[in-house]
Amino acid sequence: MHPRIYTDTSVIGGYFDSEFEAASQALFRHFSAGKATLVISDITLLELAPAPERIRQLVDALPSEYVEEVRLTSEAEELADSYISSGVIGASSRADAEHIATATIHRVTVLVSWNLKHIVNLERIHGYNSVNLRLGYPMIEIRTPIEVIEHES
Repeated sequence: MHPRIYTDTSVIGGYFDSEFEAASQALFRHFSAGKATLVISDITLLELAPAPERIRQLVDALPSEYVEEVRLTSEAEELADSYISSGVIGASSRADAEHIATATIHRVTVLVSWNLKHIVNLERIHGYNSVNLRLGYPMIEIRTPIEVIEHES
């Protein structure tokens, strides 16, 4: 199975950040080599708009056949509302809820993020998946890039 990896803004921005660059760059090498498809949302593209050009160009530099753009739909907005109303995440972190809902609705293989507070957080992941199952959606895998890349020698 060819993995479809929803990548949030933190991973793309992490490409040039000394703390996150090794794993973020390895993930982008996987996308470039066609080992996985980058799933990027209109939310992420909007968040990247004010970023430096070198960050914005990372996605454009990938072969188009390994990039899938998805949209925040009204269904995903409702699912994000459910995460908030269920207390999984606060209303002030709505964009994070929308990332997770969009990835869920589009049934990606995994969502990757460096946001350890609101996204890659075991208690919250359990909460997101509880809401998903209650509403008839599949569980979502949420990981850091370190956990999804093949380790390079």
